[in-house]
Amino acid sequence: MKLSDLWNWNGAIGRRTYLLWGVILFAVKCNLDRFLFRHVFEASWNLLDYLKWNFPSPSLGSPDTLRQHGWQLLVAALPFLWAGVVLTIQRLRSARLPLWLAILFVVPVVKWFLFLLASLVPRREVPPALEPPPAPLPGSAWRVFPRSRMGSALAAVGISALITVAITAVGASVLQNYGWGLFVGVPFMTGFLAAMIHGATQVRRMSESLTVAALAVSIAGAGFLLFAIEGLICIAMAVPLALPLALIGGLAGHSAQPARWRNGSPQVACAAFLALPMMLGVERLGDTEAPLLAVKSSIEVNAPPARVWRHVVTFSELPAPTEWLFRAGIAYPLRAEIQGTGPGAIRHCVFTTGPFVEPIEVWDEPRLLRFGVTANPAPMQEWTPYREIHPPHLKGFLASERGQFLLTELPGGRTRLEGTTWYRHHMWPVVYWQMWSDEIIHRIHLRVLRHVQALAEAG
Repeated sequence: MKLSDLWNWNGAIGRRTYLLWGVILFAVKCNLDRFLFRHVFEASWNLLDYLKWNFPSPSLGSPDTLRQHGWQLLVAALPFLWAGVVLTIQRLRSARLPLWLAILFVVPVVKWFLFLLASLVPRREVPPALEPPPAPLPGSAWRVFPRSRMGSALAAVGISALITVAITAVGASVLQNYGWGLFVGVPFMTGFLAAMIHGATQVRRMSESLTVAALAVSIAGAGFLLFAIEGLICIAMAVPLALPLALIGGLAGHSAQPARWRNGSPQVACAAFLALPMMLGVERLGDTEAPLLAVKSSIEVNAPPARVWRHVVTFSELPAPTEWLFRAGIAYPLRAEIQGTGPGAIRHCVFTTGPFVEPIEVWDEPRLLRFGVTANPAPMQEWTPYREIHPPHLKGFLASERGQFLLTELPGGRTRLEGTTWYRHHMWPVVYWQMWSDEIIHRIHLRVLRHVQALAEAG
């Protein structure tokens, strides 16, 4: 180990040096963050905070505090990011793996796979382009896989898909954890293993590796449906995230395919098996608080606020939806009922899957109706070949906490009607799933607002 390893882009280091530097830098970074949080920012800090999607926001408290101290955290993190990328490039060069894999060092969850991969693959002296593809070594575990292109592809797709279904069943149904490990780590691992298995006995072209990676994650999706782990709607929602990650995993697996190397391949395959259970388990232990999100939608009504108010508090049965989203199974509102008037009254917004129970908190007629939410129905009715399924995410993983209707008087006897929902969803990456949940809630808002508009304008 040399100090120059931390800035020398042109060097090459072994796996032991890489692992030691990784442990040392991680320990230094943890202690530096602990010092900054506790003695400079006067905030809490915990090792498991690194697993939170929006670290360091929860630890710093308010967004204002984050804006105030964010630059200090960035300055403190940059040297470690630099050193991590430099060390990874040197390790990849030593292992004769593509240097572009260092990009994965900045990808959440995937970087742990990369770290394990780089820590396990031994030094390789001869570049793959100059080394003839060897046959599997006697006694090698890879010799059990077929040598033919079709047989190898079938084995790669089948085995990796089966492993994916099993890990997903444990993560979703047993651990009930819909985090980075499940939605980022699992697809990456699926593509990685498929490409590794396909390249076990013969060197495969990149197009072949990517094909088996895509097929493996697709067959795994069908397995989720077959074994009643998930329904078709959620599988379809996950495809835009899972498929690219599987292809990235396929690229990584293609670079490390066993037929190209005589040493190190079993260690590479072990990386996926070691990283995923560790990630899923640690995520389950981490107390990751979901962010409070808000969706606002508005519409202008050709009626005065007093008339609009009557149809906001309670409204009649809505017509059948025409939007494909609701016809596909997403829950949608049917009617609204209320018991009592004023603060403390209980409003029920009845959806196709059950009622939202909404105790009134602010009754400012005809301007503002604000309510909490004490009960949430399931967000959808899953498409499944079975009578019904009950994946854990249908209960509490997408939960509304409060809502309001704001009526603003406009010139000409018109009203701007604005609906807002505050909610949390416990699925990561938050940014990806928020795109879906925000759009769904916005469509629900528009369905209600347009119905209220029609009722109010009709008198």
